[in-house]
Amino acid sequence: MFKQDQEIFNILLGSVSESVIIVDEHQNIMEINESAEVVFGYSRQELLGQPLDTLIPNKYHARHSAHFNEFIQKHDRRTMGKGRDVFGLHKNGTVFPVEAGLNPFVVYGKTFVMALVIDITFRKEQEKQIIELNSKLEKKVKERTEKLNLIVDKLKHTNQELDNENKRRIEAEEETRIALKKEKELNELKTKFLSLVSHEFKTPLSGILTSTILLSKYKLAEEQEKRDKHINTITSKIHYLNNILNDFLSVEKLETGKINYSFKSFKLSKILNEVIYNSNMLLKDGQKINYPENIDDLSLYQDEKILELALSNIVHNAIKYSPENTTIDIKIEQDEINTSFKIKDNGIGIPKSEEKNIFNRYFRAENALNIQGTGIGLNIAKSHIENLGGHIEFTSEVHKGSLFTVTLPNQNII
Repeated sequence: MFKQDQEIFNILLGSVSESVIIVDEHQNIMEINESAEVVFGYSRQELLGQPLDTLIPNKYHARHSAHFNEFIQKHDRRTMGKGRDVFGLHKNGTVFPVEAGLNPFVVYGKTFVMALVIDITFRKEQEKQIIELNSKLEKKVKERTEKLNLIVDKLKHTNQELDNENKRRIEAEEETRIALKKEKELNELKTKFLSLVSHEFKTPLSGILTSTILLSKYKLAEEQEKRDKHINTITSKIHYLNNILNDFLSVEKLETGKINYSFKSFKLSKILNEVIYNSNMLLKDGQKINYPENIDDLSLYQDEKILELALSNIVHNAIKYSPENTTIDIKIEQDEINTSFKIKDNGIGIPKSEEKNIFNRYFRAENALNIQGTGIGLNIAKSHIENLGGHIEFTSEVHKGSLFTVTLPNQNII
């Protein structure tokens, strides 16, 4: 793996709060993140190249190898720990229960397995407490039932007390059920996220590798055109990866509330030039962007960088979901109160049945599943635009294209 690939990979691993362990098809540990170091007590250097059995209690080695070989043969995603107990082994010899989501993937022709490991000691303790609580409650029910025949005059009081205890037990069970459901949904979302990230990075990284290899073969002066072609490919792929990383960072900042908006006055032509310049590197053959007319004298008091990010996401989508030899039109209208940005494409459009979900994070329309994308760009754009006091809307027709309109106040009043 190139150094740049490794750095991107390490950034992704470091952003995951759960333990991530990556092994090859021979069960040798190839990479772990910091969370895995904390959970298992080993440093990264101690585990790299070691067999996965290092982290599994001895008595489970044989059974685990059989399950792993079966998993590699089937090559499908799986969650371990459902229906049977799975345990991890800490460096100090402590054995603890875990749940692991397994995802196979192939990089440069080699098969690897990414495991998202969660220490469920606390959950097991909760389940034990619930069992003990039920046992105590059942014991009380039995004792009080035996006393009913002797304490008839206290029947009403006893039944009421029993009803209250049963109610508390049901509420505790329901709360635990909801908590476990939410934990399961979160784990599935994180596993889906890791799978999505792996897929979205694999294709451009493979393109970069191929162009780099071919680039080294063109050494003659008359082959400069071929060298330029592969240099442009590498530049485009890196730009694409950089946009994905920026999107992931924006999601993290939006969720944690770490965004500090910086407002100032700027010319609209300045930000449009930047958006279109970066977008030109992504254009397909025959595609072009129509520059908006009569905007040289227009200004805005907003967060310049955030507006550039939001508009870039929309324009990049217009390019990505439109075929070759099509035009993306950008128009800007401004009155005394608001400024509107209209981005129109001639792309695949959005199915009516899926329009309500188009701004949801990670959502991909059915007709866009075969096109690269993370499904977070529009979600980020909408969140930022609303935080800036504006709104975004769209109209679309399948096979004819979409029109996205972003409206922002000229003078931010947040």
